Formats: sequence, C-alpha cells, structure tokens
Amino acid sequence: MPDEPSNTRPPEEVQEISAPEQFAALAHPLRQRLLFALGHTPATTSQLAVRLDARKGNVSHHLKVLREAGLVHVAETRQVRGGTEQYYQRTARRMLVAEPQPAGTAAMFAGVAQELEHSPVEVELTLRHLRLSPAKARHLAETLARLVDEAEEDADDQPVHGVLVTLYQHADRAGPAGQPGGEAV
Repeated sequence: MPDEPSNTRPPEEVQEISAPEQFAALAHPLRQRLLFALGHTPATTSQLAVRLDARKGNVSHHLKVLREAGLVHVAETRQVRGGTEQYYQRTARRMLVAEPQPAGTAAMFAGVAQELEHSPVEVELTLRHLRLSPAKARHLAETLARLVDEAEEDADDQPVHGVLVTLYQHADRAGPAGQPGGEAV
C-alpha cells in the first residue's frame, strides 16, 4: 500500500480565522509546525512525529486541538494491522488571520524560528523599516501577497520552502515635544 492516501479531496484555497477556538489552537508553536507540515500532503500522526522530531502523544494531542478548531480534518483512513490509520490534512491551503492575536502571532513566529533552525540550506531573513504613505503601504502589501499567491510550484519531488510575509506599521511611542507618531531630533 502507498505511504500516502490517494483519494483525498484538496483543501479549500482560503480559510478565514475568526473563532476564539481557532485563535487558541494557533497559539502553540507545535501546532503551527503541524500546519506547516500538512501544507502539501496528508500525513499520519506517526509520520508527523518523525518529520517534526516530536513525541507521537504530543502530536496526537495537538492534532486533536487543531481538528476541534476546524483547522485540520481526517482526509482518509485505512486499516493496518487491526487498527485504523488516519491521514490528517489542512482544511485550507492558506489561512487568513484578519485580526491577529498576540499569542497566535508569537506562536507562529516561534514555529517559524524552529523551522529556520532545522533548515538544511541558508535562510533568507530580512527586516527593513520603510517610510511609506498609506497608499504605498497598501500597494506594497498587495504586491507581496500577489507574488506569493502567483508563485508556481515545482514537482512534488522538490523541497518545500516556507514563505512568511508581513507588512505592519511601526508603532511610534513618542514624537518630538511629546507628540505621538514623530521622531525626536
């Protein structure tokens, strides 16, 4: 039998994250990494444990949390040695978090940091602050989103790469003469 199920339905394109249980589910680095790992192909608890170098019991627990939050589902089951093997799949290729919560954002960055630590190749990581008008910031955000959305994937035998894109406005705490939003000279 093949290692992966053959008749799984493809995930939805986009899922909007808005429910409290979804935000709670996203607030753990291992759950973030499970979502990363399930980005392309369904996998069993055992396969995920090996792939993420985690204990099977931990993986099982966190998959249950993700499933209850509607972020993963059982794509297929198959009988093996008197038991039932479940293949998990993300419910969507892309998850849109319209109003990010601090705990979920921190967990996502922690999950990404763990992925970067295990990357077999050199990582590109850049942080730059730009002065942009609201119109230019909106244009840059749309351009970045379009670049990621339009990136064509290679064949299944090629390595998976993670892309994290964020554009945020820096929160200036105090400006000249105590006015918010400016820079002191």
